[in-house]
Amino acid sequence: MKNSNIKYIFSLIALSLMIVGCQDREIITIEDSQSPVIANLSTQNLILDSNFPTNPALTVTWTPAKYTVPVEINYNIEISANENFDKKFPLGEKIVQSVNTKSFTTKQINDAAKLIGLVPAKPQKIYFRVISSVNGNFYSQVSNVTSLTVTPYLASPIYNYVDLYLIGAATAGGWTNEITNLNIYPLLKTTNKDVYTYSGFFKADGFKIIKNKGSWDAQYGLGTATNATSGTLDTGGGSGNITIPADGYYKLTINTNALTYTLQALQAPTASYSNISIIGTVNGNWNTDTQLTKSAFDPHVWTAKSITLKEGEFKFRANNTWDVSWGTKSEFFGTAQKGGDNIPVSSEWIYDVYFNDVTGDYTLIPIK
Repeated sequence: MKNSNIKYIFSLIALSLMIVGCQDREIITIEDSQSPVIANLSTQNLILDSNFPTNPALTVTWTPAKYTVPVEINYNIEISANENFDKKFPLGEKIVQSVNTKSFTTKQINDAAKLIGLVPAKPQKIYFRVISSVNGNFYSQVSNVTSLTVTPYLASPIYNYVDLYLIGAATAGGWTNEITNLNIYPLLKTTNKDVYTYSGFFKADGFKIIKNKGSWDAQYGLGTATNATSGTLDTGGGSGNITIPADGYYKLTINTNALTYTLQALQAPTASYSNISIIGTVNGNWNTDTQLTKSAFDPHVWTAKSITLKEGEFKFRANNTWDVSWGTKSEFFGTAQKGGDNIPVSSEWIYDVYFNDVTGDYTLIPIK
């Protein structure tokens, strides 16, 4: 408690020193006076319609917080699935310049409902409160809590990732850059948003990396190669092809910020499987397998396109038995371990699924 008091006193002194009278340099001390009060939610019952995602759905209005001197006040709106705010999430960005009202679209409220764990097609409570602050997060004051009933619609998962894909004669998809090309495979995302990898079979030929299937607008090609296995990337349309020196298995690593790539030769895999499937509550139970399709280009890459997975969890397994299975606690992408944890799926939706039975790398991409 003593340390907390000391920190508060130092913060108070630091902020007080910033506010100095223009004429006589008088130091003014700020103190909180009155918390904001949510005065109005524009509705008490929201039935959200997926056909109108950009329509205005809700406006939150509150009386301004008060401080002992005139200052610019910032506000954050927080939401929760319960009035104790055991788990709280921000609704939108910080509101600045002493504004005391904010409106949200149907999609924004639906995404917020999904974020706090509300389920589609069922009326549920969503709770709101407003946090005021000065000069960053100093002198925070918390408003009263209010709520409304919302019925969300089933929507695509909140997927804040950028996918990149291989294309070219060295890869499974060839140079046919069309959305309908089912053999254009994604690179594996990593915990570093700038770093992507791909481990698998390549032919002795060239390839590039694209951002959107069917478009060349965003692409990564060869910049200045320094040797056969590393070099720089160029994002221009005139970039060269990255070249594979010989047929074989390689690990490609790229950094989209540094614009660099490396190629590491890998040993050819020896294990093989007749089938790979998804099993788990995403299929409705742990007794049903959803079969993946083996790649004709690389027999260790397996895919399932536009399949519906329920909210739940699953594993990949080989040959429809539990002799060999893979899993890990990471949604959307990761490297599954043999005998690992169940892979979570937080939202029922339609997904494209990619799995590598050598590395355990997998990717689930929600279909928009």
